[in-house]
Formats: sequence, C-alpha cells, structure tokens
Amino acid sequence: MFSGSMVALITPFHEGKVDYRTIDELVDYQLESGTDGIVPVGTTGECPTLSHEEHRKVVERVVKSVKGRIPVIAGAGSNSTAEAIELTAFAKKIGADATLQVGPYYNKPTQEGFYQHFKAIAEEVDLPIVLYNIPGRCGGTGMTPETIARLSELENVVAIKEATGSLDQASQIAALCDITILSGDDSLTLPIASIGGKGVISVVANIVPADVKAMTDLILEGDFVTARKWHYKLLTLSKSLLSMSTNPIPIKAAMAMLNMASDEMRLPMTPLEESKEAKLRKILSDYGLQV
Repeated sequence: MFSGSMVALITPFHEGKVDYRTIDELVDYQLESGTDGIVPVGTTGECPTLSHEEHRKVVERVVKSVKGRIPVIAGAGSNSTAEAIELTAFAKKIGADATLQVGPYYNKPTQEGFYQHFKAIAEEVDLPIVLYNIPGRCGGTGMTPETIARLSELENVVAIKEATGSLDQASQIAALCDITILSGDDSLTLPIASIGGKGVISVVANIVPADVKAMTDLILEGDFVTARKWHYKLLTLSKSLLSMSTNPIPIKAAMAMLNMASDEMRLPMTPLEESKEAKLRKILSDYGLQV
C-alpha cells in the first residue's frame, strides 16, 4: 500500500509555538518534488514535546495542506495503548490515510505485549498501520521478526518502518512474511531494498526530496545499478544527519542553513553545537546545496 520516498516531516517552531505557515510551505515543497507520502509527528517531528492538542493540529494541518494528493501517514504511537487508539481514531476522523505506530517506549513490553498493543489498535480503528521498530528510542527493546510476522497477519497492519539498522533483521522479516518493509535509516534504503524493501521514511528528504525520490523510483523499477549512484551521492549527507547529533537536531540545523525553517527546538532537545555547524555547512555545500 505504501512505497517509495516518504518524508519524516519536521515540526517547525517559532518563538515556542508550532509554525503552521512553515508546515504549509514544507508540504508544498514535498508535493512539488514528487514525494510519495508525508509522515508528520514522528520522531523527526518531535512528537514527545508536542502537547496532545498540538499533535492533533499538526496532523490536521498536514492533511488539509496535502488535500488527498499523496498519502499522509500520521504519527499516532504511544506507550499507552489507550492513548494510541485515541490518536489513531483522530487521525482517521480528519482524513489521514494511515498511522505510524512506534513500539511502546519506556515500559519495555514483552513480545506478547507488543503484539497485544498493536492488535488492539488495529482492531479498534479501521485504518492502515505502519509499524515502527526503533529499539534505540525504546530502551533497547524492539520487536522480533517473529512478532512482526505475527502482526502482519492482521488486516490493518500493512507495513513496517525498520529502524534497527540491521540487515539481518530486515532479511528475517522478509523471509517470514510479505509485509511491506520500509527503511527507517536513509543510508540503508538501497541495502534494505536488496532484500525486498519498498522504500524509505526519510529524514534527508526534508531537504533533498527529489533526490530520494529519484533513488526510490529506480529501486521500484528494479534498476539497482543506477539507484546505487544515488545511494553513494546521498550517503555522506544521510549518515551525517543521523550521526552528528540526535535526530532531528542536525536536519533542523541544515534546514535553517538552507532558509527552509527555524532550527528552534523544545527542551530537552537543544540546537546543534556551534563546533559542528561548520562541518555541517561543508557537508551541505559539498553535496551541492546553497548555504
């Protein structure tokens, strides 16, 4: 159901408040660049520091701005199953096409806990679910391939954003079931595609959406030789935006340098250290971006 280049959209702030006008501009930029889907209020969208009201307003604003032209996969995950169901029901009500459901964080559920959590959401709200497996944000706990395969049998569970950084994990999932696998790491989009992945929920697509789209189009066409050229071009930029500091600190800094959005964040997130700004500026410049 979902494939290609989908952007993990940032949430821009201005003087402590969500900057909805810039959200509209960023959505327009993605649409003009051919992006296949937009994912608001995920990790990159700083969902932990948004109030519930802001969370809902951002999703609604993105849905209204997109106007049905491409899918909107709304972040609706929580470590409370009841809260995830509530956010999912809202996403359906305002017209989102699917939700992104991160594994419950902090409470460290068992594999059965993961299964029952997502099963409850899938059965309560009739809306497609993209699972989000990111142990690094969940106290080191993630879903096993066996749990993901079991969840794939549920009608509403259509895809998984694999952000474990493990090709073995992605390979085991592909061997066990036919759920759509989407890379959660920009640098692994092509490697994961080699074992059956269908695209990426991308951070770097915030600034170079047309390039990520070019690579995923080639992947979906089966032209891995040409796609490899894009993979190598994007590699340094992709790795830097995820390794220089905690996401979304570097991507927000990059967008500020490109005059796309403010680098403003909410505590406990802080802007990129001054000592790293020159390095990031050079990486952007070397890529060919005007900073």
